[in-house]
Amino acid sequence: MKNIFKSRVVLLYVMTISMVFSFSAWMSLLNNFVIEAASFDGSQIGILQSLREVPGFLAFTVVIAIMFIAQQRLAFISMITLGIGVLLTGFFPSVIGLYITTVIMSIGFHYLETLNQSLSLQWLSKDKAPIILGKITAAKSFTSLLAFVLIYIMMKYYNVEYKYVYAFFGGTTLIVGILAWYFFEHFKDDVVQEKKLVLKKEYWLFYVLTFFAGARRQIFIVFAGFLLVEKFGVDVHNMVALLFINSILNMYFAPKIGKFIVKVGERTTLKIEYIGLILVFVSYAFVNNIYIAFFLYVVDHLLFSMAIALKTYFQKIADPKDIASASAVSFTINHIAAVFLPALLGIVWLYSSSLVFIIGACIALMSFALSFLVPRNPEQGFETTLKVKNVCSNI
Repeated sequence: MKNIFKSRVVLLYVMTISMVFSFSAWMSLLNNFVIEAASFDGSQIGILQSLREVPGFLAFTVVIAIMFIAQQRLAFISMITLGIGVLLTGFFPSVIGLYITTVIMSIGFHYLETLNQSLSLQWLSKDKAPIILGKITAAKSFTSLLAFVLIYIMMKYYNVEYKYVYAFFGGTTLIVGILAWYFFEHFKDDVVQEKKLVLKKEYWLFYVLTFFAGARRQIFIVFAGFLLVEKFGVDVHNMVALLFINSILNMYFAPKIGKFIVKVGERTTLKIEYIGLILVFVSYAFVNNIYIAFFLYVVDHLLFSMAIALKTYFQKIADPKDIASASAVSFTINHIAAVFLPALLGIVWLYSSSLVFIIGACIALMSFALSFLVPRNPEQGFETTLKVKNVCSNI
């Protein structure tokens, strides 16, 4: 039992599961709670969602924080902060109260997500990272599924109030954070991390692909579900059912995707992901059958599991001392699109919903074109096929 608390992999699972457990509950209850308890209008929910994304955009400040606090300890503080933010949400059912608790929650969530990625790439060996990250992705899906089931039981059969549901999920993450801080060994960094912002030209391809990934993610999150509701009249029960299906399929496929990356490499995996996204987005633009729309929604969700390949590509090309700083920078880059894209494409949607998804397909097409620059065997010093080394074998 003691050896469990000396395992870095176990700690990665604990951090991930505790993060998803409370955040899934926060997200799934949000729309109903803000309308029923705080009488939010469209403008106020828009402001709340923008405030939620700001800490993601400011994830680069993790680099400043790790100048004073060790990464693992900062991860524990982030878990506790996330738990407090979710726990308090139900007790402040007002506009200002929800804005404040959302920011607290979001700081904890985005810092923890950034540090989790950084520590994963530092602690996992390059040959095992895709497989373990695949299994962790499956664990995230199972945790989301468990959260949905618990919420359904608590509110459907026991009529538990919102504030106590939020308190249960947030409190669980808070307690796990405290216990993890106390029981887990505080691991020393194998490589001392750079304590300043790293934006290296050697990593330019990773940065660009990360930006495009963030843009595609926003289109999916904001508009894919909205299409199902607006165009096909899908009710909340069917949307929840889709989330259940996505979670179950991810539990099964995510570990297999990790093994697939080990077998064929990041270059091929990314190409398959981007081709799949092009087809899905183009299909979204013209779909008229509800069952095809359901199918596209599930496939779209599954394709995002293949994003593990982008993380392991970076792990292979990065100087080990740059991982924490570059992870924070990449997280900020990933969220740049979240600041302006939903509002911009929301205006486009008013004129043509199809055009929104065509734009998504164009972004995926640019990603696909750039994927040819990913070497078959990426490594530090040979980050893209534009480098001289072994060019012939990587075309």
